[in-house]
Order: sequence, then C-alpha cells, then structure tokens
Amino acid sequence: MHQAGILDEVRERVTRRRGGVAVFDRIEPRRTAHIVVDLQNGFMAPGQVLETPMARTIVGNVNRISAVLRPAGGIVVYTQHTADAEAVRTWSVYFDNFCADRARMIEAFTPGNPGHDLWPELDVAKQDLLVIKRRFGAFVPGSSNLHALLQERGIDTLIISGTLSQVCCEATARDAMMMNYKVFFITDANATLTDAEHSGTLSAMAHAFCDVRATQSMLDLIAAA
Repeated sequence: MHQAGILDEVRERVTRRRGGVAVFDRIEPRRTAHIVVDLQNGFMAPGQVLETPMARTIVGNVNRISAVLRPAGGIVVYTQHTADAEAVRTWSVYFDNFCADRARMIEAFTPGNPGHDLWPELDVAKQDLLVIKRRFGAFVPGSSNLHALLQERGIDTLIISGTLSQVCCEATARDAMMMNYKVFFITDANATLTDAEHSGTLSAMAHAFCDVRATQSMLDLIAAA
C-alpha cells in the first residue's frame, strides 16, 4: 500500500480550523454505502492498458470494509469504468484529446471485454450493486445512475475506495460531498501510481471534502454504531 499521507501543512491547517482531520464522530450503517471505484481488470491485471500495481495491494482492505458494512445494514456498490459507444460519443473531448492509447482503452473498457470485468479477488456478494460509469466521477450528469440508486435506498453517507486516487476516486468523492453526502475517503483502500499523487489527493480531500481515515478507523466507526 502507499507509504504516503496527508501533507503536514494541510493537517496542521485543518486542525487549526476544525480541531482535527476527522469530521464525523459517528455514522448510521443503514444509511451508508461503500462505493468501490473501478477495481476492474483493466486497472488491476498485469499488462493491462491502465495497470495500477498498487491497486492490487488494497483489495484486502476493500473487502474488509464491505464485510463489516453489509451485516450492519449498509450496501456495497461497485462502479465500472466504461468506454462504450455512448461514452465515446458524448465525451469526445476526453477520448479525442486525453486518451493516449484510444483504441486499446476503448477495447479494454467496453462491456463484455475482460478489462471491463471486476477484479476476481473482490468479495462480491449477490446483494451488491454494479454501476456502469461513463465519466471519471460517478455523479456528474451523463455518467451513471448512482445518485438515483442511493436516494432510493435512503443513503446519505459514502465510503470511497478504489483506483485511481486522484482521478475517478477523487472526482466521485468531490461531487458526492457537494451533493450533500457525508463522505469518507480511505487512505489505505485507495490507490494510484505514485505516493506523491496519492498524498496530494488525501490532502485535497482532507482540506474541504471528506473525512480521511484509514481502514481500521473506518471499521471501528462502523462497529461503534
């Protein structure tokens, strides 16, 4: 897992402003969803187009959070980064300008191809939800139906894990908080390519968007409820 945390200057700033990095002292598990962002073969498997080796190291913590939240009454949602025809048509700025290996990227993340599938080491339960996601963030218009699914179930609190920390995980967490969800961002259940990028994300999230804490702290909070 990443050997990186919130930047010292950010930790000191938020501590002066609000008394510490932690934001919420309790949760209601029945109103909580664990959002597992894009832990798919295309990001996880060796040699895949967007292989992120560090993401393989967080799977145990991701599974631990889900295993504790489900019996407490919460839900688990897996998002799947998707590059189907609709995504390519409606998000041309990305695919035409930012997508370095466009053809390989589209092929890997088209539903039905192995890269689109969830990583097999995830402990997926039959009651868990799978959500197709056509943008980096799950909540931006045109991306997914995640918000509607959560609102139907009375969810007001999210736990964010997955990859890449500073792209899809951060984009989803930022928008969720601004849509009035309480958001937890898990330091050792998110992953990206370098410690520096991960630290930058944790710092940005702690500054104004999320309660940033480690897996064990999250598990303790669920247990206390």
